[in-house]
Amino acid sequence: MIAQSKGKMFLTDERGLNQMDWYRSYNTFNFGSYQHAHKAPFSNLYVLNDDTLAAGKSVSMTVEEDTDIILIPIVGAIKYKDSLGNKAVIEPGEVHVLDMPAGAGIELINPYENELINFLQLWIKTPGKTIYTHPKVSKFSLTYSKNQLVEIFNQAGATGYMGQFDGRAETIYQLGDIKNNVFAFVIDGAFEMQYRLLHARDGLVLWDIDEVEMEALSNEAIMMIIEIPPV
Repeated sequence: MIAQSKGKMFLTDERGLNQMDWYRSYNTFNFGSYQHAHKAPFSNLYVLNDDTLAAGKSVSMTVEEDTDIILIPIVGAIKYKDSLGNKAVIEPGEVHVLDMPAGAGIELINPYENELINFLQLWIKTPGKTIYTHPKVSKFSLTYSKNQLVEIFNQAGATGYMGQFDGRAETIYQLGDIKNNVFAFVIDGAFEMQYRLLHARDGLVLWDIDEVEMEALSNEAIMMIIEIPPV
């Protein structure tokens, strides 16, 4: 029998849901009114929300502790403005990281008149970290770098990667010398990772591991991996 690495699944149909007529937020971890004993944060990554926002609408949030907010458009662009004076429109293929001190607020806006948008927002605790007033912006192309993971952010000790894969394409993600943990999140398609089957918007936490083996089980499958130190 093959020894299975230590891990924990966060299945898409077990996520929390905070919803209004014009806004829907699926929550991988405890967030807002969704609280569950088995959905505690993973290391300093304490929010991973999969959000859909109606045309012309906006939603505002406030962080209660020093936090890096990472915004990743999936369908359409997303506009934001924060209480530090930053504002921008994030296009697909871009990631913005905002250093938010405790008590800071952000407004997320759908800039379209007739289209829904879908985006991911990740919140990572940053205790003791220097707060920078300007967002950090990175750009990437999944089609140009197909069948491999490309770095999309490196912030607060956490490094994020994303890749688009053909069906049956395989890759191995090698961790560095530091014994970090790994959080994997399927954006689209299906994967086998460390002998576990993952579908779209499923998450998987792995620890005590040196490398991660994965195989795409569908064409145009998209995976995000976050390497983050334990706390």
